[in-house]
Amino acid sequence: MTKTILVTGGAGYVGSHCCKAFAAAGWTVVVYDSLYRGWRDLVRWGELIEGDILDRAALDAAMSRVRPDAVAHFAALTYVGESMEDPATYYANNSIGAWTVLEAMRAAGVWRILFSSTAATYGDPLTTPMDEEHAQSPINPYGWSKLMVERMLRDYDTAYGLRYAALRYFNAAGADFDAEIGERHEPETHVIPLAARGALSPDYAFTIFGDDFDTRDGTALRDYVHVVDLADAHARAADYLLNGGDSAAFNLGTGVGTTVKEIADAVERATGRPLPRRIGPRRAGDPPALVASNAKARAVLGWEPRHSTIDEIVGSAWRWHVKDESR
Repeated sequence: MTKTILVTGGAGYVGSHCCKAFAAAGWTVVVYDSLYRGWRDLVRWGELIEGDILDRAALDAAMSRVRPDAVAHFAALTYVGESMEDPATYYANNSIGAWTVLEAMRAAGVWRILFSSTAATYGDPLTTPMDEEHAQSPINPYGWSKLMVERMLRDYDTAYGLRYAALRYFNAAGADFDAEIGERHEPETHVIPLAARGALSPDYAFTIFGDDFDTRDGTALRDYVHVVDLADAHARAADYLLNGGDSAAFNLGTGVGTTVKEIADAVERATGRPLPRRIGPRRAGDPPALVASNAKARAVLGWEPRHSTIDEIVGSAWRWHVKDESR
């Protein structure tokens, strides 16, 4: 049986890795992306339809032509700081854009969606590790823009029978092991690409924001999960919905935290080069530790993070960045 998935934002970092996993799992992949923050060269496992998620007519045309069995919705803006400075753009793109996708799906009779959500919907941790029942109280517009979509998904399920899997990432990191695709952002704010940049440039000092947290070495601790493992979870969730699975939210993390200092040390091991560092002030709203409980994804999807040791993550990221810098 053929199965087709329409991937909004499939030219981005996580979306492109998921396209590769969908294709490997037997899905026909079609990418819908405006290329505003996506990259044409990352679309390698299916056709690209250029279009904006706020363009209802373009979405309707894509749904009508592709007739997907499911939609995977990745198209979103993802910078916390930018969302604080320009919340209107985040609510328009992330919340209203997702609603436009849902309405186009409803008009076309498409009733399954994977939603790229985030641990930012939880806000500050009340318990660690955090499971899916943890209170959701975002502390920035980015988190709220994603939580609004989760609310819409629950209501669309109740009213219209839409089935969804909301996949809440903790810290996506790393790159495809074949170095075909990887993490490329403009501007770059993510810790591992910034550390890799520091190793590539002798004039760059990697900034550690705070070294007085209540963690094992004083630097902030986060749950980094390899993007290849994330992609595997999405392929499993797509088949879960196709096979009649109920709507659900799933945390995607390892259950193990890594500090910023440990990342810097791993970059030095991967590159064989010293990484110049400097200590900056804590950033507002940075909790000491964010770690996921992934028990639900393990039990329901049969998923486990197989490639998410920090050395596997950093090693794959380094190979991609060296290749990408030379392009």
